[in-house]
Amino acid sequence: MFKYVKRLQYPINIKRKDLKMAKYLITQYGGSNGELAAALRYLNQRYTMPDNRGKALLTDIGTEELAHVEMIATMVYQLTKDATPEEMKQAGLGGNYAEHAKALYPVDANSVPFTVTYFATTGDPLADISEDMAAEQKARAVYENLIDLTDDPDVIGPLLWLRQREIVHFARFKELFEIYEKELKNRN
Repeated sequence: MFKYVKRLQYPINIKRKDLKMAKYLITQYGGSNGELAAALRYLNQRYTMPDNRGKALLTDIGTEELAHVEMIATMVYQLTKDATPEEMKQAGLGGNYAEHAKALYPVDANSVPFTVTYFATTGDPLADISEDMAAEQKARAVYENLIDLTDDPDVIGPLLWLRQREIVHFARFKELFEIYEKELKNRN
């Protein structure tokens, strides 16, 4: 099912250390509107889609979201590379350093750990796809907020690309929602 290509979907080459931005950006790794939540949401919901079209779309987008997790992890790593423990502490990452050194741990920007309560599955395709559309819009909004928090073009480039993917995913989910909604009306 999966084919791993050893390159990121968008090249990431951050040259400037920025621990504050890393602290903000980690929310797209382990936050409620982040990439990990999206990947797990879609890969879980795919099983209750009524046809292969829905299963395929959720599998495709869920798999792409895993690639986005990798991109965010790369960005956070590059933003914190060569940081001292004191710099981590000053940037509000002392708790992370104490528990994980510089290893990534899925949390939001406030250090709240990832939880599966960030997403749901109802078994109702219209309800689940509605949640998926909302998730994509929330992730888009977070990317826009993150872009506002930096002036580094090496950070802004990947964030703009990820933001655009959220827009594409929303459109694909909306198309599927409309198909299923029409099919349901025709059955009734």
